[in-house]
Amino acid sequence: QVLLDESGGGSVQAGGSLRLSCRATYAYSAYCMAWFRQVPGKAREGVASIDGDGRITYADFVKGRFILSQGSDKKSLWLQMSSLEPEDSATYYCAARLPKVSIPAYETMTHGTCAVNSWGQGTPVTVSS
Repeated sequence: QVLLDESGGGSVQAGGSLRLSCRATYAYSAYCMAWFRQVPGKAREGVASIDGDGRITYADFVKGRFILSQGSDKKSLWLQMSSLEPEDSATYYCAARLPKVSIPAYETMTHGTCAVNSWGQGTPVTVSS
């Protein structure tokens, strides 16, 4: 059951911007939320995460180019991406740790202090040079 709905991916030229959105279609607020990304043939990697106290962690490769924000209900998450580079091309996944949800251990990933147990279906981002 997919409990996270993403939108905002698309194609953009290098140097451009995109804003990714995620909404949890779930009765309860998330403990924490995060964005991950994956390129075919490579491991999925964390991009940014926010914990229950609002502390945000960014991956080193973000380099100040992305801004993560969350709705006050802790069900919405946005990733404002600027100065995009071709290396940012990937499928971006919204993820969260939701109450009363369990998944197999091999499906769990952690970014910052957020060990996620729910994944969106992904939204593709393509950055052309």
